[in-house]
Amino acid sequence: MKMFRKYGLILGGLGFSNLGNWIYLIALNLLVWHLTHSPAAVAGIYIVGPVARIFSNFFVGSLIDRYDKKWLMVYSDIIRGIIVGIMPFSSTIWVIYGLIFLANIASSFFGPSSTYVITKLVKDEDKLRFNALNSTLSYGSFMIGPALAGGIIAISNTGVAMWVNALTFFVCAWAIASLPNIENEETDNLRRLTFSVIREDFSQVWDYIRKKPKLLTFFVVYITALMFAFALDSQEMTFLKDVLHTTDTTYGIVVSVAGIGAILGGLCATALVKKLSVQTYIGAGFSLTMLSYLIFYASNVLWLAIISFIALGFCMAFSNTGYATMYQKTIPPGLMGRFGSSLDLLQSIAQIIFTFALGILAKWFPLQMLAVIFSSFGLILAVYLYFYLVPHTKQFALK
Repeated sequence: MKMFRKYGLILGGLGFSNLGNWIYLIALNLLVWHLTHSPAAVAGIYIVGPVARIFSNFFVGSLIDRYDKKWLMVYSDIIRGIIVGIMPFSSTIWVIYGLIFLANIASSFFGPSSTYVITKLVKDEDKLRFNALNSTLSYGSFMIGPALAGGIIAISNTGVAMWVNALTFFVCAWAIASLPNIENEETDNLRRLTFSVIREDFSQVWDYIRKKPKLLTFFVVYITALMFAFALDSQEMTFLKDVLHTTDTTYGIVVSVAGIGAILGGLCATALVKKLSVQTYIGAGFSLTMLSYLIFYASNVLWLAIISFIALGFCMAFSNTGYATMYQKTIPPGLMGRFGSSLDLLQSIAQIIFTFALGILAKWFPLQMLAVIFSSFGLILAVYLYFYLVPHTKQFALK
């Protein structure tokens, strides 16, 4: 019963936090639009966030590995709840941008800390099933969050949606605070954070991964393929509207069916944990995800695009579940904060480069052709990763 309660608190806390993230995104877009009536101002939301994460990832990992991760999660959500709660009272776009910047810095503590908490509190034999359930809740939040935000705004206003969002963060903070304390035996002695300490921490991450060349190859290949996918995500609306000539309503339906596919995928991933290996979850799941991208962007008819988008969400649930499990079993808990922040920093920079490159190339070449090329490269890397994982199972502690 204690184990069930512990898992329930983690899943419930993460679920409410994810739900809040989606309510926040919808309400924030509308808040900025109503304040400025400027598409450029709305686009600024998607610039401030990555800039804040790149900035924070230089020092967040060093702090995470030196402090209690459970309470860092709690404080992160309390701070985000307070920031979101005061946003509706802001009347200047630059104040809102500043609050978005601070909220993203606070959220950058949450992800790596939650990975540590899951690693320490969830038994190894339960990790695959737990991550599958967490993935299902995450995509469920993707489906419910925007609809809930829309309903709240329809009967009230964006300010009320923001306050409901703040409440979800406070509920998450309560759930995580209710978890048992975690022994931080891997944590370094607390030191004043200086530039030399941060530089030393990055060196420790590099020294660790450099001594594990197979693991380094895995992350390089996986992240590169993932960046192809992220770049393609930025063009999905343009492709649907300019190539397949869909309406705004149809675009919303296509995005929704991807969420439905992801929820079904998460449920299947939960049901099959005893029958499929972690390698299959990562390798086959990721390969089929990239194949779905390829079919989607190669589509010339809407029905094929919709089917491929459902498959995309379905397969992504397996891929994300396998990757999370592998990460939790492979990276030392005492290094998770610094390793995760270093990885997030590289991903953020690579995402900007890949997305910018695709956007620029789309001005010179047909978008469909470029998207097919990008997804083909991603598929090749994903298939390579699948066959690369099998002979190195012990290296990744997957048995």
